Amino acid sequence: MTDDQLELMREAENSVAAAKTLLLSGYPKYAASRAYFAMFYVAQAFLEGKELTFSKHSAVIAAFGREFAATGQIPTEFHRFLIDAQETRNIADYGSRDAVAPEQAQEQIERAERFLELATQTLGPIPPENA
Repeated sequence: MTDDQLELMREAENSVAAAKTLLLSGYPKYAASRAYFAMFYVAQAFLEGKELTFSKHSAVIAAFGREFAATGQIPTEFHRFLIDAQETRNIADYGSRDAVAPEQAQEQIERAERFLELATQTLGPIPPENA
């Protein structure tokens, strides 16, 4: 795992933790948004392994699907998770206060955890910060 991948994986791990805290504190729309970013960072880490970087979210999502899901390197459901999470994040960020139900946020968090687990199995474990 490169230093850039490790940094992205740590951001993903922190985003999952933040999402859980936000949901427990009664902020499901913000939790869903953080869960999306966890998945987004993982997708970027995968792409970084192929020396691919993009400035737009849509480009990252498309490249992740093309490079990993379409080739069978990862199950296609993870690309779908990322697409769905972006849609939920848009609703969360631009919708009303109750735009995302707690159950929806919980589902996004669970998917983000699965995404992170896939990445650690594929790219390697995330060592502790002070290691």
